[in-house]
Amino acid sequence: MTEPQLWVSVAESGTFYALIALAYLLILDGAGFFNFAIGPYAMVAALGASWLVVEKDFSLLPAVAIGVVLVLALSAATEVVIIRRIQSRSSGSELPALVAVAAIVFAIQQAAGLTFGRRPLRGQRLVTFERFKLGDAIIQPTSVVLVGVTLALFGAVAVWIKTTPAGRTLRAVGDNSGAARLLGLPVGRVRLVAFLLAGFIAAAAGLLFAPKAGVSFDRGLRWTVNGFLALVVGGTGSTWAPLLGGFVLAGTQVFVPYYLGGAATDYATLVLALVFFAFRPQGVFTRRVRA
Repeated sequence: MTEPQLWVSVAESGTFYALIALAYLLILDGAGFFNFAIGPYAMVAALGASWLVVEKDFSLLPAVAIGVVLVLALSAATEVVIIRRIQSRSSGSELPALVAVAAIVFAIQQAAGLTFGRRPLRGQRLVTFERFKLGDAIIQPTSVVLVGVTLALFGAVAVWIKTTPAGRTLRAVGDNSGAARLLGLPVGRVRLVAFLLAGFIAAAAGLLFAPKAGVSFDRGLRWTVNGFLALVVGGTGSTWAPLLGGFVLAGTQVFVPYYLGGAATDYATLVLALVFFAFRPQGVFTRRVRA
């Protein structure tokens, strides 16, 4: 594999990690909570759509729509049925809810294995056209769609948060839900919107990335960890920060094994995480707390 082709791999993995991190950031902005089920959401959308097409002979668009709807239902249930109730009973404490979400991660994974099977399935290409060469690199249509949709989603979310009343309300609720309630803001509805938007982005990430490497029921946990690390690296101070974090993480995972061998991948990822946790825990872009 040539170095230009490695940069294509960085773009593919980096944009995927960035989308998972963006989903994290939306829930953090809107609910002040880390929802570690984002990776399994992405897995469910991709695996569900592939299973419907491969095993049940569904057409692509209905299968994709069902996968997205399933993830939206999981997102809403996570917030309304589990997190909101647990936090209300624990005086707003995050630890019980985090433990519950950890259980949700494994429950979704096992349920997906039972429902869709435990063998990997190929991801479904949403758009097909001829691959082309860009310099010494070969560009696949899935790469173009993944990068293009990622940039479009980041741009749309950035504009929505900065320029619309709904976006500013979401940030206000995430910053201080108690103060938001005193001001009469619809905290419960805003939190639900944050979870649904994050679920949609996670579903899009899984559907767009699955054609690159396939999908199986056990991918969700790894995707959760990589998305979280992308958020740690990029920080929470900008809507675009997860994009930087995703590219840094992907670059580490692609170039380190290329030069040092495949066994170095996990070590390089661990070192990157330790460096940021120890010396820059707030990430590259620092989140500013608004009064």
